Amino acid sequence: MNLTYRKCTIDDLEILRELSCQTFRDTYGHLNSEANMKAYLEFAYDTSKLLKELSNSSTCFYFVYDSNKLAGFLKLNEHDAQTDIHDPLSLEIERIYLAREFQGKGLGKALINKVVELATSSGKTYLWLGVWEKNDKAISFYKKNGFYEFGKHTFIIGEDEQTDFVMRKDLVF
Repeated sequence: MNLTYRKCTIDDLEILRELSCQTFRDTYGHLNSEANMKAYLEFAYDTSKLLKELSNSSTCFYFVYDSNKLAGFLKLNEHDAQTDIHDPLSLEIERIYLAREFQGKGLGKALINKVVELATSSGKTYLWLGVWEKNDKAISFYKKNGFYEFGKHTFIIGEDEQTDFVMRKDLVF
């Protein structure tokens, strides 16, 4: 792996939107109705919504490149941008998305390491994220990387109310 990271800017809006829709559809499309998938993608990755998120100082997106090829991205939230916890000592990983051809190559672990580096350098004491209760592969991955379940919250895809496990990783300084 030859990984590089780049913080996204407003100029990345369309690429970010396309990558978001594609990776989400690839991962969850077969598990949800087309109507619910379409509604979610239109809501979550609406251009004006992404523009607002990219402009929020409490939210950061990072592209990850493997040998100069765009492989995926991270979306990190702190403070009031967090979708749940809102603890100033925490950093939320709202999205950790990799394009299909880059999955299973160790990039997920590298992304977690990058988030740990960013969080510890800004004085955070733990990371947290929500993961769909039916996504056994992701749950297993997060557990292998030091996360544990400590709650649940609701995640809406179209008209389908789903349950996410809220998982946490404590950071050691």
